[in-house]
Amino acid sequence: MGSSASSDPDDVSWTLLDLDELVDAYWHTVAPAMREDGFDPEVDRPTHAWLSANGFRGLVYALREYHDRSFGEFWADDLGLDREVEGYDWGIDHEATVDLLEAYIESRRERGELSDSSADTLRYRIAKYVRAYRAVNDADDLLGPVAPDSDAPAYEATDAAWAAFDRLDDELAPRTMRRVHEAVDDWYAHLFRRKRAAVNPVAGLEDEYRWSRRAADSDEQPSNPALDPAHVRALYDAASTPSERLLVVALCGWGLRSGEVAALHRSQLVLDPPNEDVPYVDFEERKNGPGEVSILYGRDAAAERLAELGARDQWNGYLFPSARSASGHRTRQTILTWFDDVAARAGLPDEIAGEKPVPQMGRRFWYDAFSATQEAILAEVGEIAEEQGSASAEVVLREYLSPARRRELRRAYMRDRLARAFGVDSA
Repeated sequence: MGSSASSDPDDVSWTLLDLDELVDAYWHTVAPAMREDGFDPEVDRPTHAWLSANGFRGLVYALREYHDRSFGEFWADDLGLDREVEGYDWGIDHEATVDLLEAYIESRRERGELSDSSADTLRYRIAKYVRAYRAVNDADDLLGPVAPDSDAPAYEATDAAWAAFDRLDDELAPRTMRRVHEAVDDWYAHLFRRKRAAVNPVAGLEDEYRWSRRAADSDEQPSNPALDPAHVRALYDAASTPSERLLVVALCGWGLRSGEVAALHRSQLVLDPPNEDVPYVDFEERKNGPGEVSILYGRDAAAERLAELGARDQWNGYLFPSARSASGHRTRQTILTWFDDVAARAGLPDEIAGEKPVPQMGRRFWYDAFSATQEAILAEVGEIAEEQGSASAEVVLREYLSPARRRELRRAYMRDRLARAFGVDSA
């Protein structure tokens, strides 16, 4: 993975970074260059001409091609720099929670602890947690579970908070997770001191996740190592049931997060789209990643699982249903447990790049394959670049090939890589 901490834009592999890493890259790379030119990176939105002239065209390209958003959307939604304090969108509708979130930020500002830019950063980090909490618990009220007069036991509030961090930990780098936890921990501690909360549900999470150690280790080895094609082949060969085959396909062939796999519903699988388009998984709300994930490999595994579940007398539509869970589907922890079982039967090594094999490595395999696909396409169009007198294959890819043709090329290369990894010739 490319580093997001470099001050030289030529050292940043923009297309390999997720959205949170692109946010970090903005502050470490774009912001210093803006200050040198006399701009305020927290107020003055850079123009496309300035970004291009200063070597940041890769950022704009990565946002458009890999994250389906413009730089303006990135500036407003991901950097949070187009929002006034009063109008900040926390992602929830519970007024009491929003009021206490804003009151906490304002309290820090009034006591001189935060500059305006630091307040924006703090708000952004806590909002990460708030939105994850809502997504995983389907609840906007973060106060009720921790309130002094709450009838719910403290462990339920803790479980809900930890579930939100489980979701974030599946997406964000250890350094980012550590910062998010520090911000959220301080907010709950503030509520506890003000007698608005009887418990801090995220206290001690650093001891469980060890983000500081993982961040330090990442200086010497990848923080998110990937499975290699041989590992994927071994996992798929070891999968002995339709549910296990779908598990491996969803993680490694579709690049889904373990929480997304656990909550997969039949309504999300569009296996026979019109106009001969490729099948896809549909996500109505997916903040970090595309709303549709192409099924370039694994349609048969999905159909097999649907047929198995459809033969049941009663079925709620989830691909990994649970009669005991309030959500109706299995939890992320169950997906981790099942992955461990398949990995043991597959003979995967105890450690990959110093880390125990986990489902996230399947997602990282997918991203690495996608990145390799992009590199292969750029190499192919390099000859066109020479003919057109262009020094950049990326320019040719962007200017001379239509979006439909770019998608066609990506899908063809990606489908071939996935088929070879899974050891078969077709999806």
